[in-house]
Amino acid sequence: MPDTHDTASALHYRVEIADLHAHLFRVTLTIAQPQALQTVTLPVWIPGSYLVREFAKNLQHLRARQGRRTLAVVQQDKQRWQVACKTGQPLVLDYEVYANDPSVRTACLDAARGFFNGTSLCLRVEGQAEQPCTLEVVAPEAPENTPDLIAASAHWQCATGLFPLKIDANGFGTYQAADYDELVDCPVEMGPFWSATFTAAGVPHRLVVAGAAPSFDAQRLLADTQKICETAMRFWHGKGKPPFKNYLFLLHATHDGYGGLEHRNSTALICTRADLPRLGSARASEGYTTLLGLISHEYFHTWNVKRLRPAEFARYDYAQENYTQLLWFFEGFTSYYDDLLLRRAGLIDDTTYLQLLTKTLHQVLQAPGRQVQTVAQASFDAWVKFYRQDENTPNATISYYTKGALVALCLDLALRREGQTTLDDVMRALWQHCAGGPMQEADLRAVLQTCAGRAFDAELQAWVHSTAELPVAELLAAQGITLQADTPQPAQRLGLRVTENGAIRIKTVLRGGLAERAGMAAGDEWLGIDVQGQGWRLGKLADLALYAGNASHVTALIARGDRLLRLPLALTPPATKPRKSAAPAAHSDTVSLRITDAARVGRWLYST
Repeated sequence: MPDTHDTASALHYRVEIADLHAHLFRVTLTIAQPQALQTVTLPVWIPGSYLVREFAKNLQHLRARQGRRTLAVVQQDKQRWQVACKTGQPLVLDYEVYANDPSVRTACLDAARGFFNGTSLCLRVEGQAEQPCTLEVVAPEAPENTPDLIAASAHWQCATGLFPLKIDANGFGTYQAADYDELVDCPVEMGPFWSATFTAAGVPHRLVVAGAAPSFDAQRLLADTQKICETAMRFWHGKGKPPFKNYLFLLHATHDGYGGLEHRNSTALICTRADLPRLGSARASEGYTTLLGLISHEYFHTWNVKRLRPAEFARYDYAQENYTQLLWFFEGFTSYYDDLLLRRAGLIDDTTYLQLLTKTLHQVLQAPGRQVQTVAQASFDAWVKFYRQDENTPNATISYYTKGALVALCLDLALRREGQTTLDDVMRALWQHCAGGPMQEADLRAVLQTCAGRAFDAELQAWVHSTAELPVAELLAAQGITLQADTPQPAQRLGLRVTENGAIRIKTVLRGGLAERAGMAAGDEWLGIDVQGQGWRLGKLADLALYAGNASHVTALIARGDRLLRLPLALTPPATKPRKSAAPAAHSDTVSLRITDAARVGRWLYST
């Protein structure tokens, strides 16, 4: 195949389908001015997803040539290669990438769809990462023996946030990037998909949806997404202009999936088909509300983490972990505002918003790890803990998403109680203070002092850098909302997380709970109970109350591997001294929220 590249570009990447059914992309990289000993690397992680994923494991058949001469490629380590070549003559590298991960983080290719992030496909040319580059995406040819239910290649389209240089009516062709960072920060979607456009604050936006069912109400999703974007624009800039010229939503609907990954002027999203709005259905489902929250979250990231970002992320190091203690701010504060902006956009009501807030409270209160790990430590440990969860994760860690959201809630309500400013004002002032760029925690502290008229160092120390309980109940009460403890569900009362499918399989035993005191362990199958000499089979945890009756102690019948165990289980916790906390502290607690002053709640929920 002939080498084709834009002569004005220092680097040209050509991406085509090598084998659709084998999930193989072919990439040809042309380096116009190579070094004598040219090094190329492939990232080990993708910004926004803090885990070393070793993308090089999917790269194969890497070859190099100059003109007709084949050159040796010497691998230096797990993701680095070197080629000795002549200077002043283009160096051409070609290779294949296996792509069979349907997540938003890597790459996927089959007869129905293609998707990739540049971090999975595009080698980084050392010494030239700041050079302009072009990406050519080649339209697929019709595969042989393609089933009728799979769309033919003629129906495939291409979409990306990169600037188009020369593309056809379906979006295939050549795109331009200012440098490597921009190249890999614009994912590419290929395949048969629905798309439409709208304008928010004068900026063109495009919504692409792949894999939707025939019942999909496209116009409703388009209108609701526009409301989210307009609300976020007003939040950050009032009537001003955002820091991007266009924006692209790439949404993939699957049988079972959820997730999103933010980019500088686009986002890649996954949802379950059933969560898309349906034609003829006026009421929003819980799943659709969750999808709108995901859209709001990733769009808010366009400002908060892609531009206003940790100082440690000023320049990404794609070869190793990039540590920061600030994910509680960038993910947590974004998690606070995603649902709040849905309320301000009129897409949910007060009751639904408080239900979503209650869910966040439960996720924090029912995690014993909040008493072990600070939310700043959780941010730093994301690389080895948050993305590598196991049965002990709730006991040892706290999510910087959920607790970070509650830190934002507490900070916002504390500022509103004092009457000088709000967190909305602080976020906008921080954007100006940091010029929409890298920031440190010291910048947040300085802006808080300026906006509030006093330092908030003590609050940040207690809420972010210690494991002290957050004063959620006290601050909500001051805003006109009462937090009250409710009767816990059986799993929460026992301190368990289980799966129930005709049998009870224990996934997690929470620290300090009744199940841990009895000696239960993750992986156990809870078969039944013995109550005063009578044995009863349990199919679900709700059966426990039925068969235990008023008994305060039972014997749990447990299968652990090839052993059967009898474990003494107390059904009521031992008496303990009450804890001094503004909110329920034990992981078995459940809470509910009730509005007591609608006017004060309104000033919080509706205003920016």
